[in-house]
Amino acid sequence: MMGRMFLCLLLCFLASIATGGARGGRRGPATRQGDALSKLYFDALMLKRAPAAANASSYATALFSDLSSKTYPQRGLKESDKIIKLPGQPEGVDFDQYGGYVTVDMEAGRALFYYFAEAASADPSSRPLVLWLNGGPGCSSFGIGAMEELGPFRVMSDGKTLFRNPYAWNRVANVLFLESPAGVGFSYSNTTSDYGNSGDSKTAKDAYVFLVNWMERFPEYKGRDFYIAGESYGGHYVPQLAHTILQHKKSKINLKGIMIGNGVINTETDGKGMFDYFWTHALISDEAIDVIHNYCNFSPNASSQPKQCLQAVDVAAESLGTINLYNIYAPLCTSPTITRSPKGYSIENFDPCTADYVSAYLNTAEVQMALHANVTRLNYTWSGCSQVLTQWTDSPFTVLPLIKESMAHDVQVLVYSGDVDGRVPVTSSRYSLNQLKLRVKTQWQPWFIKNEVGGYSVVYDGNLTFATVRGAGHQVPSYQALRALVLIKFFLNRKPLPS
Repeated sequence: MMGRMFLCLLLCFLASIATGGARGGRRGPATRQGDALSKLYFDALMLKRAPAAANASSYATALFSDLSSKTYPQRGLKESDKIIKLPGQPEGVDFDQYGGYVTVDMEAGRALFYYFAEAASADPSSRPLVLWLNGGPGCSSFGIGAMEELGPFRVMSDGKTLFRNPYAWNRVANVLFLESPAGVGFSYSNTTSDYGNSGDSKTAKDAYVFLVNWMERFPEYKGRDFYIAGESYGGHYVPQLAHTILQHKKSKINLKGIMIGNGVINTETDGKGMFDYFWTHALISDEAIDVIHNYCNFSPNASSQPKQCLQAVDVAAESLGTINLYNIYAPLCTSPTITRSPKGYSIENFDPCTADYVSAYLNTAEVQMALHANVTRLNYTWSGCSQVLTQWTDSPFTVLPLIKESMAHDVQVLVYSGDVDGRVPVTSSRYSLNQLKLRVKTQWQPWFIKNEVGGYSVVYDGNLTFATVRGAGHQVPSYQALRALVLIKFFLNRKPLPS
């Protein structure tokens, strides 16, 4: 059963939600990536539904049977997926966009929704392909990733009008957003039991089958330089999908790199790093951190915690107060009402109520029709994080062996963190990557944008870079769009960050 050390994480996460830190005082279903992760912990501990303690090597036997039977005819589907124009879209759009479904299991009727923005370039064929995966588990890569972070458009406060993101990642790549697993966003299954047995292994398998079929639909991307990027619980999704691709050597997927932002990577160090981050940012007391260090056991083998640990964690959780733990210095969404006419907007100042605008937009019938989404008329509304997934069946304590496997196959790895994210903070990522015991190739140093510090980075042997993004919260491209664009640009060019 999952170690009780998760309880330490749980109490802090749930305390934030209860005080409204995540959504400006409103209670309700999980709507953000960290909230969904909290629900996973809650289900595991309070409802005694513990994810299996899978180790990384178990994926080799769990996933890699012959998947050729999951390849389905795709002729003519690319043309029908082309989006003519999104409602409220600004003029002057200079790239093609597509949206639709790819079946990953014909027998179960399981299909995943995607949105694809080709590169805004005179020649998209010269640009690589990037797959973006949001975490949760159970959160929308389209609604959060594309519409709040790195996609070509953002939604204005009227929930109807779009404005252009000048720092969208399709300025440097062809970007594919996948809503995964089934039950997330517009993705669905005709077999409702699928919603109760989702987990890491099944998610990786379906994502691989999706890619193989998507490339049959878009054959010009077979063999193209391919990168996987994601954030939060995407710290599991990204290396697990990379592992699946590497095991299927006959596929036409030319994997070149993986990119993980504010990622859940290694449970033991993730948990310890979170509390140390709270303390170093003066969010919890010296007394609380001393007791946590002395009495809390973050090992996955811990079956219980002493009362001193639980009391200290409780005190620490209360001291956090009403803040946004995704960005500890950001304002809260205190007035989420959709406005009759759009308010002024700024890419540089992220609106904390953006999730509400996106939800209003994507639950509009006209928008869904333009996207070729919700074709089966789902019996639930679109939401940022799934309200229909009932159980997460497997979640290994660490994915570090899979990251190491990617490096061994000459796959470039970039792990990055916003420096004001309290959910999966910089400290957690540093502690986790230190477990790899790699030799430092380039010492810790600042990287720059126009003579301004964009963050700090360290390069390790084996094509691994760890970078921070100054002033960014959990969703790095939301809070620091330009700095995130510079990060992905240099990563795709296989160059060190500008120093």
